[in-house]
Amino acid sequence: MTRPDDEARDNGGPAPETERPAAAAGSSDPDADFMREFKESFVEASDEPDVGFTLLEPDTAPEADIAEQARELTHGLARELAAAGPHGWQQLNAVFAFTVAAEVVQVFFSDGESTVRVQPPPSALVLAREHRDLSARLSDGPWWRLLLSLNKSGQIEVDYDYGDEPFPDDQLFPAEAYRADLLEYPRTRLPVWLAAYTQHEGRQSRTPQEAAVQARADRESGIRATVSEGDFPAFPEMWARWAVISACFVAKRSQWGPRVLPALGWFEGSKRGGSTLYALPGGRAVLSGGVWDAPELDAAYNGGGPMPRFFAGAPEWVANPVLNPRAANGLLSFCYWWESGRWYRGESPAAAGLASALPGMWTADTVVDLVSGLIAEEPTERRRAAVATLVSAAEVGVVTLDTLIDAFGDDKQVDIDGAFYQLTMAGVVMTTPEPMSREEAVARVREHIRDSGMDTTGYPLEDLRADRISVGWMVYVPTQPGEIAIGRAIFYIADDGVLEHSSSSVAPSAYIAEFERRFAERHGAVDA
Repeated sequence: MTRPDDEARDNGGPAPETERPAAAAGSSDPDADFMREFKESFVEASDEPDVGFTLLEPDTAPEADIAEQARELTHGLARELAAAGPHGWQQLNAVFAFTVAAEVVQVFFSDGESTVRVQPPPSALVLAREHRDLSARLSDGPWWRLLLSLNKSGQIEVDYDYGDEPFPDDQLFPAEAYRADLLEYPRTRLPVWLAAYTQHEGRQSRTPQEAAVQARADRESGIRATVSEGDFPAFPEMWARWAVISACFVAKRSQWGPRVLPALGWFEGSKRGGSTLYALPGGRAVLSGGVWDAPELDAAYNGGGPMPRFFAGAPEWVANPVLNPRAANGLLSFCYWWESGRWYRGESPAAAGLASALPGMWTADTVVDLVSGLIAEEPTERRRAAVATLVSAAEVGVVTLDTLIDAFGDDKQVDIDGAFYQLTMAGVVMTTPEPMSREEAVARVREHIRDSGMDTTGYPLEDLRADRISVGWMVYVPTQPGEIAIGRAIFYIADDGVLEHSSSSVAPSAYIAEFERRFAERHGAVDA
């Protein structure tokens, strides 16, 4: 968007005033007197055609004349809107969103305490249309939106929006309206988002049915995906680091930063890039998103080049349900997928150019630096060490609440519960159940033995004994003094209720180590 001058003020308007003009002598309507003086103040025209447009040839008289006409139209528009204001208004804000096929006008007046919306007079619409048509002669196409602000002291601000950023949803028209406008006012180039909006024609869509057909065709044609070496960390580490960064932003009660849901990580960056990371069954994943103003998309939409084949060689499970929403709008600029312990890609760019669309999860040290800096302006070595421990614990899926508190602190301003929930959603928390009691462990083993029909000769169930191990109990009938028992039954029952049958032929120390590992797998991190 452009503004009339560096101070965003139209120099052709009246000088700012600190007080409302006094009513004329004998007047019974102060607002009417004010409006008369207000309108008269616009008669004085500036010598400079400062209207916020880019002149094609600023030194030639015709363009200067057009710019002067545009300035006068802007003042006329302000006068017509001001005249429609309610009694006692102090501030006017108006938006005109136009194409040749559709229009949206929003006009608001405020008295400092409340704001009301009014219908613009038809005369204002006529002036706005004329202004837009005139603006097309001063630049590469007319404005898409005109934003005007005015206060009762005469200060006016006018901004012309050429689509550098996406329009608000309530001021965005169907693509057909913009295509019709482009026929009337051809442009040499569109902002990438608007070019995609009007031209993508579903070229980036990949339904499950289309994905299956394309995957078979790629295999038959010998088209293979590119192995992505060194672009990203392995998926399990990436997922865990993504979760830690998400937890940190939540802990700081920030509306920004990445977030995690079950099987989904998402991120929208400050530079309008963003991505999603989907975790799929079987240790698979899909990472996709878009970089703002990606040169590949600019070339495809504005330069007539081909759309990159982001899904070349992709398996059939890389489809719309697990793609970033940008694919539906034609703004996808990269897609990677994780399978069999490796990242793959089609015609996507290397990761070096995608930093603005991804959270900083490139290395464990990157995450430690980022999180430590978010937690404290000058983090201590102890704090950094605690954050490093948290990152390591997340990568192996054994984060505990104590680990999180040690890293983030327990200050009341820190949302520990929200942060811990992010890590829980990511599946990197050691979701250890409450320890089972000795009595319950013995009872469950006794019931299991009876239900299984096991021969209990020489193995009296009333003598069952339970010894505590880290994740549950070892339950057995001890031998009597002088008794030698080979292959005597030993039962291991975890705190989550999982029961395993072993024997004295397997050293308890070896069996317990594997028993604990299996417990950790059940309650630990995302699979590779």
